[in-house]
Amino acid sequence: MARCTAPVMGHRSSAAAANCPACGSRYSHSSGYAGYSSGYSSQGSYSSPSYSSSGSSRSLSSGSTARRTAKPRWSRAGSAVWYTPEQVQALTPVRENVENLAASQPDLRDVFLCHAWDDRQGSAKELHDLLEARGVRVWFSEKDLGLGVPMMRAIDKGLVNSRVGIVLVTPAMLRRLPAEGIADKELSALLRRERLVPVVHGTTYEELEQVSLLLASRAGLSTAEETMVEVAAKIAELVAT
Repeated sequence: MARCTAPVMGHRSSAAAANCPACGSRYSHSSGYAGYSSGYSSQGSYSSPSYSSSGSSRSLSSGSTARRTAKPRWSRAGSAVWYTPEQVQALTPVRENVENLAASQPDLRDVFLCHAWDDRQGSAKELHDLLEARGVRVWFSEKDLGLGVPMMRAIDKGLVNSRVGIVLVTPAMLRRLPAEGIADKELSALLRRERLVPVVHGTTYEELEQVSLLLASRAGLSTAEETMVEVAAKIAELVAT
C-alpha cells in the first residue's frame, strides 16, 4: 500500500498533495482550480467587482453578459435593455436632470451630439440615425447647421436647448481636441453641465486621458464592450420622457 508523505514532506500546497503516492488521486482533479474565486457565490448571486482607476473601469459597459443584470427605474416594462450596476449608478444623476428639465422646459431637444468634423458622415451619423430611429430628438450639425447661419451661434443655441450632451470620443476627436477648435468649445460647454455622457468609439479611455483628463474622468459607454445599437438603446431610454 502506498504510504502518505505528509509526516515527512507535508501537504502545504495542492501540488505537494498531488505528488503524494497515497493522497495524489484525491487532488489531481482539483489542483488546477486552487486559489480561483469567481464573481458568484455558491448560491449563484453576483458580487460586484471593485472599481479601479483604469480606463476600463470608467467605461460603464461590460463585455460579460452575466454582469448586465440591472434595470434602472426609468427602464420601461418589457424593455430588452440591461445594464451593469455601475451604469445605473452613473447614469442616474443624468436621468434626474432629464426629468427635471422635461417638467420645466418640455420643448428642449433630447440630445446634443458633439462629434469631430471628420466623423460627420461616419460614426456620428450612425449614432444620430440610430437615436432618431428610436424617437430621440437629436441636435446634429449635419442637419441643424443651416446655410448662412453663424456656426457658433447655432451651436450655442443647440447646447442651450438640449437636455443631454453626448460626446462621441473617436480617434478623430482626440486629434481635434488639442487644436481647440469648435469641438473643443462644445465640449467645454458640456463639461460645465452635469448632463454629459461620453461614448467611446474606436479608442480607449487611456488614450483619452492623454488629451483630456476632465473628459476621461466622466463615466460613459463604450462600443468596445457593446455595439453602437446597444449604446443607442441605452441613450434612448435615458432621455425618454
